[in-house]
Amino acid sequence: MSPGARRFLLRRAGQAAFVIFGVACVTFLVLRLVPGDPARLMVPPGSSEETVQQIRERLGTDDPLLSQFWSYLQGLVQGDLGQSFRHERPVLELVLEAIPATLSLAVTTLLFALLVAVPLGIAAAARPGGLLDRFTLVVSMVGQSLPNFWIGVMLVLLFAVERQWFPAIGNEGAKAYVLPTITLSAVLIAALLRTIRQSMMEALHEDYVRTARAKGVPQRRILLVHALKNASLPLVTVLGLQIGFVFGAAFVVELIFNWPGVGLLTLQAIETRDFPVVQGVVMVVATVFVLANLLVDVAYAYLNPRVRLGLEG
Repeated sequence: MSPGARRFLLRRAGQAAFVIFGVACVTFLVLRLVPGDPARLMVPPGSSEETVQQIRERLGTDDPLLSQFWSYLQGLVQGDLGQSFRHERPVLELVLEAIPATLSLAVTTLLFALLVAVPLGIAAAARPGGLLDRFTLVVSMVGQSLPNFWIGVMLVLLFAVERQWFPAIGNEGAKAYVLPTITLSAVLIAALLRTIRQSMMEALHEDYVRTARAKGVPQRRILLVHALKNASLPLVTVLGLQIGFVFGAAFVVELIFNWPGVGLLTLQAIETRDFPVVQGVVMVVATVFVLANLLVDVAYAYLNPRVRLGLEG
């Protein structure tokens, strides 16, 4: 590895660590400003103040704020996300139990969006102004205009309640993935479709494409090899940015379809003021998002010859 590439990785890793630390600080402080006493929510109505105070002492919520924050940071450094107030189990266990359902939905959504957006974007760019090109423009506009929760509710009413083609809730079986995946991928498809279409149209007007056509290179090879290689750079960047959106929107989609992932876990934790669980979920999602963007930066630097040569130099 060249010194330039090493400096690049260290700088990006440092930025990632700083972002994660910032998320930890903001999450901790915001949760402490939210009205509601976790201890009072854990005892029956009418319980004495002594009972409530005993719960506070057991949870540690009556400790000074700075002391709580310091203990929280110490736990993070050691990989300990704390103990759930409500479940009385390690937060990491709860998150690890819930996150596979969210990850499976997110990965399915990303793959489905790529399989739909990339071929459509290439075909639309190959014939600008054609019927398919106009169709993709409409899909992009509509897809980015409609909120996910509205799409989800409409799909449930039409295909789960009225037609009963797909289940409305749960994640059992392949059919259970259809409606949540479509709901979650609508905005993503629109963003990727617009990006790949625009990038391909720009690439097809470059000099190297004109040279390839002059040499008699087949149109399919021009599209899938010459143009797509350069058009993939903006796609990688947009895809990296959309990963955070997918995880955030997955929380809403999980509530609509009663999907047993981190979205439901977080909602229950917010309702009961289970601070450690909320903090744990936010930290795990933030870490996944930051690492995904770090990988995108590395991939972009590798795919872009100008950036790669600059790092090697």
